[in-house]
Amino acid sequence: MRSKYLEPTLKYDAELCTGCGMCSTVCPHGVFAQNDGTAQLVRPADCMECGACALNCPVSAITVDSGTGCATAQMIAALRRTKEPTCDCGCC
Repeated sequence: MRSKYLEPTLKYDAELCTGCGMCSTVCPHGVFAQNDGTAQLVRPADCMECGACALNCPVSAITVDSGTGCATAQMIAALRRTKEPTCDCGCC
């Protein structure tokens, strides 16, 4: 179960980036930052694979298997202070 979160599915193609900044705006964990007119992956290990960045990228420079890292599970684990994230719905 835990290995799902250790193998991120986030992929970013900097060649396609237009520097619109949407990825850094919508990411709740600051995985992306704008630098010199393009996005850069600054904290890829913090990606919870919610898919917001990919959904809002106008040029499809970002892909991620959203749902692989369940955001709900991450939040519940943080609130319960448990090491194994689970949302109790069966997805993880």
